[in-house]
Amino acid sequence: MKLGNTRAAERVPSGTTTADDRANRAPLRRTAAGQAPRRQIPGFVLSWGLFLILIGLWQFVVRAFDVSIVLVPAPSDVVRSLYDGLESGFLLEHMWVTLKEILIGFGLAIGLALVSAALITQFRIVDKAFLPILVLIQTIPKVAMAPLLLMWFGIGMTSKVLTIALIAYFPLLVNSILGLRSAEPEQIEMLRSFGAGEFQILRRLRLPSALPHIFAGLDVAVILSVTGAIVAEFVGATAGLGYTIQATNFNMDVARTFAVVVMLSVIGMSLHAVVVTANRWLVFWAPSRKEHARDL
Repeated sequence: MKLGNTRAAERVPSGTTTADDRANRAPLRRTAAGQAPRRQIPGFVLSWGLFLILIGLWQFVVRAFDVSIVLVPAPSDVVRSLYDGLESGFLLEHMWVTLKEILIGFGLAIGLALVSAALITQFRIVDKAFLPILVLIQTIPKVAMAPLLLMWFGIGMTSKVLTIALIAYFPLLVNSILGLRSAEPEQIEMLRSFGAGEFQILRRLRLPSALPHIFAGLDVAVILSVTGAIVAEFVGATAGLGYTIQATNFNMDVARTFAVVVMLSVIGMSLHAVVVTANRWLVFWAPSRKEHARDL
């Protein structure tokens, strides 16, 4: 009997399946087909879901334990104060003052950082002479520099712009220097062999290679610019969101203080989104963060 089964198995051509094989494999196929593919929840859904849960928990705790509005206002009180300030135009007026300071100071920091990085990377004497001095200046706390700038340049916008530029300057400088030095030596030598000068190498090779590093510095510096504006307005100002925070603290209007903090967060996120969008448009060849995450 065993010999007959063996001869029957030998007569089955290779690559074909018998009825017994199909019967044995059918449950496995049904099991595999019955499994639904897993769907990943988008990150923004998780983030906003967690944010709304925390806001709801905040509202519940404040109302349930009857926390004083002078200590911690409820989110509904913050929204009401924000709406009243925007409707009256009071918060918008101070927001434009702070936003103007941020944009001017940030633009000044970009110009100074790019020029300084180009000079440091192109001329060795500038690298040896000025880079240690710039590092020394960076070690000085900018909070300590803000009162001096206020004394030298007055209570107007100039002292605020310079404070913002000082805070945003060094991250941009470091990333720009790293980027300008990231060009491949073989590519530099190839351009020189074709007769390209240093300025042409800077414009056609070093600067495009440095753009990912520069935008990384911009992403950090734009958030520091918001912090610098508030620090400068805390030291001395007659308008701006930092001035509004001090005024509302003096009046113990904590809900309005939270409303101003919300506006500062919106400004910071908006400027961050502008930098990220410009990065995607101008540095489209660089791998995105999602691709880096998949590689990891």
